[in-house]
Amino acid sequence: MRILVTGGLGAVGKPLSGELRRRGHEVWISDRTHSYESYYIRCDIGEFHQVEALFRKVEFDYVYHLAAEFGRRNGEDFYETLWKTNAIGTKNILRMQERLQFKMIFTSSSEVYGDYGGIMSEDVMDKVAIRQMNDYAMSKRVNEMQILNSADRFGTETVRLRLFNTYGPGEYYSEYRSAICVFIYRALHDLPYTVFTRHRRTSSYIDDTVRTLANIVGNFKPGEVYNIAGNELHDMKQASDIILSYLGKDDSLVEYRDVEEATTLEKRVDASRAVRDLGHQSTVALEEGIPRTIDWQKGVYGRG
Repeated sequence: MRILVTGGLGAVGKPLSGELRRRGHEVWISDRTHSYESYYIRCDIGEFHQVEALFRKVEFDYVYHLAAEFGRRNGEDFYETLWKTNAIGTKNILRMQERLQFKMIFTSSSEVYGDYGGIMSEDVMDKVAIRQMNDYAMSKRVNEMQILNSADRFGTETVRLRLFNTYGPGEYYSEYRSAICVFIYRALHDLPYTVFTRHRRTSSYIDDTVRTLANIVGNFKPGEVYNIAGNELHDMKQASDIILSYLGKDDSLVEYRDVEEATTLEKRVDASRAVRDLGHQSTVALEEGIPRTIDWQKGVYGRG
């Protein structure tokens, strides 16, 4: 198959591209920056003429649409970029899908479950009115609605994936990245960080997430939506404690707070649909995945 991965230089896009290539597919990637990568096309998805040019170059069977502005705080501080990339960018991709009829796999987010307090199964939003709690979450919910609308009006075929806290090697630090990435970097460099003790997550190690995403080719069910999550419900102090223990450090630079506002308190998830259809498995526990991620950061940033 000939496959495009938008956001192909990102923390999920890059290893996904590698996995798809290992399976024998011809994989092209696009992202916003210039790159030396082979089979690479630069494209800002928020600019329609660039998207149109991208799809003029190569004809694709599948498009994994991962390109997005990520994260709650990033979405608040840089909301103009978030909405242009996530909403307009996805609309641009959909316009090309309506024209060319390629199959699409779209990465949404567990943040779309917003303030829902129960077990997060894929059909929750069909039954319950949910308030998304930040612009990033809202943009991802809008993306899902755009996709459903396109399917109804133009017969486009898309699978939606709601990723739950994917972490691991390949995620470069900024203050806007995932909590585990931030905790590791700041602990590694003896910098203070904050842990919100009442928040609980089902983190998924990058290899497990990527393997399941790659399995969709050959198991593609148009209109389906899947939760992609780990099987350990943990609080954020547990993640921090694993990091500090592996580094042989105490928590003197950690500030503990109760709750972070404008984000989901607890993400209890039902991922059985992905297990059934896509062979999803959580093979790397937090106690193993976090040390692997620390070792990767040590190599990247020259610490330890």
